[in-house]
Amino acid sequence: MYESVGSTTCMDYPGSWEHIAQDVQSFKEWEIDMFKFDGCFTEHEKLDKSYPEMGRALNKTGRPILYSCSWPYYFFAAGKPFNYTQLPHYCNMWRIYHDIDDSWNSISSIIKFYGDNQDLLTSVAGPGHWNDPDMLIIGNFGLSYEQSKTQMAMWAVFAAPLFMSNDLRDIRPEFKDILLNRKVIAVNQDPQGIQGRRVYSVAGIQVWTRPILPIGSHAVVFLNLRIDGTPYKFSISLRDIGLTNHKGYQVEEIFLNYDYGTLHSGDEFKCRINPTGVVMITAKVQGSNEL
Repeated sequence: MYESVGSTTCMDYPGSWEHIAQDVQSFKEWEIDMFKFDGCFTEHEKLDKSYPEMGRALNKTGRPILYSCSWPYYFFAAGKPFNYTQLPHYCNMWRIYHDIDDSWNSISSIIKFYGDNQDLLTSVAGPGHWNDPDMLIIGNFGLSYEQSKTQMAMWAVFAAPLFMSNDLRDIRPEFKDILLNRKVIAVNQDPQGIQGRRVYSVAGIQVWTRPILPIGSHAVVFLNLRIDGTPYKFSISLRDIGLTNHKGYQVEEIFLNYDYGTLHSGDEFKCRINPTGVVMITAKVQGSNEL
């Protein structure tokens, strides 16, 4: 279900201004499971009033309705300061950046925004309350195969909600396989809900890590943002990206299901990363019964 704070929605349909209680009663009767509250054409003072009011009203229904807010985006777009710490008290997920479009430029700009603002964004993310970088565009028209893997990997490391925006009636098998990759989805759905961070960025190569279970383990994405037309040979010690457990790690590439065996913190991890592509591994603490 979709609505907007003001008197009209972004597409000029009736909005919820001064009708929140009435609208929420309808949502309860319709037994909706998810609700997105947009904020077009609305003063910021009304946004600050209406988003918490809607959150409280939805909670009073007693129905588990996922509440998606666009609240912080409208402050970001206007260049106004916003108190992000209030979001988990009212919303389950929230848009923080521009709408995604079907292009690599859009994906790469979102990745940059997450990296440049990671201290803020990771501080408010957790189980039940998520930063939302917008939809998966895998299987549409704007991304190559490598770029599609990149979006899936990065959204998993972001601990982002996974909403597909494609036509499942004619999606190509290689894109379907990316979306159905159980190991990447498991990273996204890790119960700790810890959002990943950019830990290395040099000459168009980035490394992102996200803690996963079992405790001490990590998902790692090696990202090549270069467009010079050839795979990039990359190596780095596990210690230099924060993997320091003395027991070592069982390492697996989870798009190719390739087993690297056991690596220790002083070992070099070596890979070839395709242009605008990723290598994604899980590094699980050696000796865990969850390997």
